[in-house]
Amino acid sequence: MLISSPLNAALNAQVGHEFSASLQYLEIATYFAREGWAKLAAHFYRQSDEERDHALRLVKYVTETGGELVIPMIPAPQHEFASVEEAVRLSLEWEQTVTQQFNRLMDIAISEKDYLAQGFLGWFVREQLEEVSGMEGLLKLVQHAGEKNLVYVETLIGKGKPDQE
Repeated sequence: MLISSPLNAALNAQVGHEFSASLQYLEIATYFAREGWAKLAAHFYRQSDEERDHALRLVKYVTETGGELVIPMIPAPQHEFASVEEAVRLSLEWEQTVTQQFNRLMDIAISEKDYLAQGFLGWFVREQLEEVSGMEGLLKLVQHAGEKNLVYVETLIGKGKPDQE
């Protein structure tokens, strides 16, 4: 077995976090769709798919290293939002939390001198820079536009530029 019990357990927990993120982004996407923000909805549907892909990447690593996969119970995501800004702020807070979670996973891998895990987790640590900066940019854009001018946000996201101010 190439994975320790503590790291195996921590990765199982992270699989749950990633599936939870996927479901939260799915709820946010459907909120935007209901509100008529099609491009924001499409952006968050893609985010949902990406988080699911992250979970599957973790699952494959656990199984390939001889670990045991135990997916934890996933809490129901928030499904009501007072505004677009609230939904995007929640997404940013989520990504900041996920960054801390991956840093803790890396701490475990480092303390165990598990170089294979460090290499594997390095991708996620680097990915979080993109995730956090993208959500920060989107939140700034939504704040600058204001609720009455979200059509500008839709236009920029439609051009593939959600992190631009």
